[in-house]
Amino acid sequence: MVDWTPRLLVCDDEDVQRNILNEILTSAGFSAVTAGSVEEGVAAFQKAMADGQPIDLVLTDLKMPGDTEGLDLLQQVKDIDPRVEVILMTAYSTVRSAVQAMKLGAFEYLPKPFDKERLLQVVNQVIDKLRLVHENRRLRELVGGEDRHRMIGSGAQMQELFRIIDRVGQTDTTCLIRGESGTGKELVARAIHRGGARATKPFIAINCAAIPESLIESELFGHEKGVFTGATTTKMGRFEEVGEGTLFLDEIGSMKYDLQAKLLRVIQEREFSRVGSAQLVPFNGRIVAATAQDLEELIAENQFREDLFFRLNVVPLEIPALRERKEDIPTLVELFIRKGQERLGTTVQGVRPEVLEAFENYEWPGNVRELENVVERLLVLGDSEYLDATLLPPQIRDGEPRRSVAGQAVREPVNAAPEGSNGQQGGSGLDGSGDNGFDSMDSEFALPASGVVLEDLEAGLIRQALERTGGRIEPAAQLLGITYKTLQYRIKKYDLKTIQGDARRRS
Repeated sequence: MVDWTPRLLVCDDEDVQRNILNEILTSAGFSAVTAGSVEEGVAAFQKAMADGQPIDLVLTDLKMPGDTEGLDLLQQVKDIDPRVEVILMTAYSTVRSAVQAMKLGAFEYLPKPFDKERLLQVVNQVIDKLRLVHENRRLRELVGGEDRHRMIGSGAQMQELFRIIDRVGQTDTTCLIRGESGTGKELVARAIHRGGARATKPFIAINCAAIPESLIESELFGHEKGVFTGATTTKMGRFEEVGEGTLFLDEIGSMKYDLQAKLLRVIQEREFSRVGSAQLVPFNGRIVAATAQDLEELIAENQFREDLFFRLNVVPLEIPALRERKEDIPTLVELFIRKGQERLGTTVQGVRPEVLEAFENYEWPGNVRELENVVERLLVLGDSEYLDATLLPPQIRDGEPRRSVAGQAVREPVNAAPEGSNGQQGGSGLDGSGDNGFDSMDSEFALPASGVVLEDLEAGLIRQALERTGGRIEPAAQLLGITYKTLQYRIKKYDLKTIQGDARRRS
């Protein structure tokens, strides 16, 4: 929660009444200053503003000595700071003055006499509203302002990402956003769009993996009437609809190979044609692509065009996984609770420390999207002001080891041999001297109780295959059941080129 103490101003020309109000408020834990006239009240309000401790709530009597009244104070403080809230108090209540007070922006109109409980009830209503405003303002400041990125990130990786977004947003450069599922790739794309001259133009997002192959070409480029069954009219595609805006192509690695050539032409020539037409249509928009896949591996397997990759990857933006920036989890949780308050109408104020501890021990394979879904689950199922760990899904509550999408083991591998291995320790598998907990590389695989690091296991298998074939890639690929190019890519990925050369020399 936000560390914020509201400041109040009490304005009443009667000393006794003013002192009573001040005592009620301070005894309830509020910080208040007092004034005996509209002029004193305005002066006190301005001084607090100049001192950097602005007044949040003004309580003023309606009737004041002279030609001024509480409505004048209301109007003047609202002119100085429109965010301030005002409660008017009067023993001379009239419909006209009440209506006028509300029109000028008063929060409440309290007729005298009123009791202490009623006063504190109204004051607390104002403070609850102001606290929510301050919390939302703080969250916006954490991401650099209300309209900056609408993303949370205090670590070095996220700050560098924000810096790149600021730079590329002011250009028309093609960008490739890379990150695991749920990290917020579309948020980054929208931030790039909002950061430049195209901000007022359309932003159109299309998921290349979610549209059937038979329809995606027509969806992107449009089609002419009668070109296929069901094409009863000429249809504009997304490249045409976006105009001078930004077209966001999510999951670009799922685009079929022959369609990639047409996309490459659009990027290079800035023009395209509808399906069934030879007429060229100019493309005036910007392309931002995103992927959760390893495009270099797809290139090695002839599933993605290398020339298209180079065209898209002019400015790469890497979004770190949530497990790599767990310092942002508490702030993200706050943000999602605020969103839930607005959308679900919940009165939940936060989560208990054990919930945050469970969150920080979990590896979040679904990243920020998974965290948001879990917080929403808590808000829907919870019925208390602060939610506890009993509402968490079992795998998060019990700290169950999970593996990330990228295949990194959450739990550190244990070198002790699994039960039943006669106490013999297994090696890393990288040099062929160990077995990573398997009885034999030629036997049926069984996952050891201690777990494995999949990438270490894969590198060890590749090393052994190369040693067995004397460093020859093609027969090694056959042993591993993968293609020649895929093995080439993985040798490079695990930096096994030296091993390959050593194997050749030994043969």
